[in-house]
Amino acid sequence: MAWDMMGASDARGALRGLGRLGLNLLYPPSCMACHGAASVQDALCPACWRQVRFIERPYCERLGTPFAQDLGPGLLSPEAMADPPVWARARAVASFDEGPVRQLVYRLKYYDRLEIARPLGRWMARAGAELLEEADLLVPVPLHRWRLASRQFNQAMALAASVSDCCGVPVEAFALERARRSAPQVGLSRIQRAANMQGALRVAQERRHLIAGRRVVLVDDVLTSGATSNAAARVLLRAGAAQVDLLVFARVIIADGAL
Repeated sequence: MAWDMMGASDARGALRGLGRLGLNLLYPPSCMACHGAASVQDALCPACWRQVRFIERPYCERLGTPFAQDLGPGLLSPEAMADPPVWARARAVASFDEGPVRQLVYRLKYYDRLEIARPLGRWMARAGAELLEEADLLVPVPLHRWRLASRQFNQAMALAASVSDCCGVPVEAFALERARRSAPQVGLSRIQRAANMQGALRVAQERRHLIAGRRVVLVDDVLTSGATSNAAARVLLRAGAAQVDLLVFARVIIADGAL
């Protein structure tokens, strides 16, 4: 009788709830970062949550770097005015600090923990909601085919797919490609990083129609010096993109709020 009184959607919801309960009994939820006990699947434990420096307003409208105090909407940081990036706006979930954020990035990037991309992508969709509302296309930062072959997946593509699931903006996974294999950016200075990326990215002629006139959100895992994202945005704009914004999971923030 009870089942007759329930709507079909209510019944399906109840079954999903029972399924989640059974799964949690068999596999108790664990923290994505430290593997300690968590309240739900795909979450952080309270201790790790407290260590994350989430980026929220007030922040620079261009760079997305946080301000110490709120001086009103639409403000730009001195860094954004002195050395503006190629992309229009950047948004990130959190600061790339030691601890849970770095652990999550490294586990996704180097340890084949693809399941982490889904919750990280959901956080990114919330952090970049204003960009995604205006976007026509998501474009992940590509890996060179040799690096892709050794790693087996592109973490930026996995994050873009998760963001797309949340907001409905389509992903054009291969619009941007590596024209040559660049050296790893780790350990390079800001100037060296920029030089390393010169000529490393391109939009193939046969894919330019996918970009032309579109408002593109470039997706990556971490923003450090901005060399890779600037190079990617420059190539996309040359291919005819109407605008390029940047959405990442984490970004490096130094004491004065600049990159």
